[in-house]
Amino acid sequence: MYFKAKFLDLTSPKVMGILNVTPDSFSDGGQFNSFDNAMYQAEKMIQDGADFIDVGGESTRPGAAAVSLDLELERTIPIVEALHQRFDSVISIDTNKAAVMLEAVKAGAGLINDVCALQEEGALHAAYISGAAVCLMHMQGQPRTMQQTPQYSDVVTEVSSFLQVRAKACIEQGIDKDIILIDPGFGFGKTLQHNYQLLDKLEQLQALAFPMLIGMSRKSMIGDILNKAVEDRLSGSIAAATIALLKGARILRVHDVKETVDAVKIVSALSA
Repeated sequence: MYFKAKFLDLTSPKVMGILNVTPDSFSDGGQFNSFDNAMYQAEKMIQDGADFIDVGGESTRPGAAAVSLDLELERTIPIVEALHQRFDSVISIDTNKAAVMLEAVKAGAGLINDVCALQEEGALHAAYISGAAVCLMHMQGQPRTMQQTPQYSDVVTEVSSFLQVRAKACIEQGIDKDIILIDPGFGFGKTLQHNYQLLDKLEQLQALAFPMLIGMSRKSMIGDILNKAVEDRLSGSIAAATIALLKGARILRVHDVKETVDAVKIVSALSA
């Protein structure tokens, strides 16, 4: 299977470029929600070294409005299809809707990146029959309300347990263990303290034996520490990405591909 063979080369860390084709994403909303702008940005990220392009048609920032199935399909499928035709990078579809997963994989996506960890109706079965790789993310609560009162007794243990349960569900459904990724979900139902507790102990998630996809790029966990606006969080994002790499991350989901690729090269030199 083409996607499986290509996707599984994680012997060295990879970079995933974020392509939000939405008007309201927290960092780049409205910048790439036209076809031409999306294609231009994707090509730039690939030239800068992105191995994955993650296409999202519904913002999951706190308080974002829900998007209908038809609108999400309209936003994402033409982009996925065009990327598949024009470029050699692995295309990821960022969605929790079963129908979007299936249509995106038909159009050329090789990875389903689901913030709900395939818990929505039909999602687990859709992922299985698609044959695509999957990324399971931890989130406490729902995107619209997740940041109101997140609470944990032990955030690292609880995130780890949740991901283990969801990975088991995937395997029992018939999804190959070798095409499952995990994402601790920085910023999804977590306070600033929770986020940094997770980052500090990130290596503990390696005990689950699934590659880790990490997304901290430009998030409030960076901005709140530095007291900087979204557009001024590059250096903080690179610092956080570097820590994640040293603690075992295999894929970094980022806005700033070129700079992150440089960080990956420096960290990779340590074990060369």
